[in-house]
Amino acid sequence: MSSDFYNSSILPFAPIIIKICRAYTDSQEDYEDYYQEVCLQIWKSRDNFKGNCKWSTWIYRISLNVCLTLLKKKNKSQMLPAEDKIVGEPQESQYFSDNDLFQLYEAIKKLSEVDRAVILLYLEEKSYQEISDIIGTSSNNIGVRITRITKRLKKLLDGKFD
Repeated sequence: MSSDFYNSSILPFAPIIIKICRAYTDSQEDYEDYYQEVCLQIWKSRDNFKGNCKWSTWIYRISLNVCLTLLKKKNKSQMLPAEDKIVGEPQESQYFSDNDLFQLYEAIKKLSEVDRAVILLYLEEKSYQEISDIIGTSSNNIGVRITRITKRLKKLLDGKFD
């Protein structure tokens, strides 16, 4: 991957890639692997970008798809017998300097994979239409989902787990 491509086409979108990768990982090592894989997949698929959507929408789609794919692979590998498992690393609060933000991300990690994606995009102040384009559903559905997700997050943050 050329540094020009990285600097011009990936680095400006690094904050959202970082947030998505953080939302789907529990350790620094996993985060770094996910981030690297997202960047690699963006580079590999750059010629497939047709311009039918914004470049940022393309970045979101790739980031989410890569993270969801890696998460599924990780979950499958964790189904090994207990003696074959490697002891996992503890969750690290060093990702965030603000404890409230850390708690929010911990609550977001308790959501389903799709709900995580929706709320992350909402927190990035994406419009319902942009979110629906990225997720692949109607903008009306996004509005309903966001209402339900915010209620669920409030319960999680208040310590009232379902």
